[in-house]
Amino acid sequence: MAGGDEMKLLGMWASPFVLRVKLALSFKGLSYEYVEEDIVRGKSELLLKSNPVHNKVPVLIHNGKPVCESLIILQYIDEAFAGTGPSLLPSDPYERAVARFWAAYIDDKMLAAWMQASRGKTEEDKAEGKKQWSVAVETLEGALRDCGKGKPFFGGDSVGYVDVVLGGLLGWVHANEEAFGIRSLDPQRTPLLVAWSERFGALETVEPLMPDVSRLVELGKMVLAREAAAAAGASN
Repeated sequence: MAGGDEMKLLGMWASPFVLRVKLALSFKGLSYEYVEEDIVRGKSELLLKSNPVHNKVPVLIHNGKPVCESLIILQYIDEAFAGTGPSLLPSDPYERAVARFWAAYIDDKMLAAWMQASRGKTEEDKAEGKKQWSVAVETLEGALRDCGKGKPFFGGDSVGYVDVVLGGLLGWVHANEEAFGIRSLDPQRTPLLVAWSERFGALETVEPLMPDVSRLVELGKMVLAREAAAAAGASN
């Protein structure tokens, strides 16, 4: 990091969006101070001041200036530290636009389907969410084939922007499989993504940052139980 640069990351250990930022900072070889937020008992004044619109993590504070939203933070890191470590986004404008498109697809389509499948109000809602997840994952399988051009990652020979965006979700993908027995990535339908997830998760930079799956399972079950209790109370 350039002399005089100070970075602080406000996050929460289980957030896939925070993990994205941690991964990007690690791949770029950047040092930072991490501040764990207790979003259940009460958010810090620093978080509320730094992200007054959404009051959410992650927030990256660089030399006193806050940057919010994980996708925006990743792009900021890549641009602000262009001369440090590998680039996350391609240098070619078209390829950069394609990477941004697939990153947005992951959040707009995959995550929406995932949330509906796990937290839908009815079994029909959940079933529809699972169907939409399958469609989204198979579409992303095609994107990996086209973007990677037979190479190990979406970014080609090395990890890129889309790899980091999708990689942030891997902990919860594994937790979903362990808790509910649902195969989020199927070796038959999405062999490239399955191989990619194993390859990405085993990277020396990635492995120490991945959250403990058993803790994620415990947290997920607690959140679902709390939501079920709140829904039952509202219906009485």
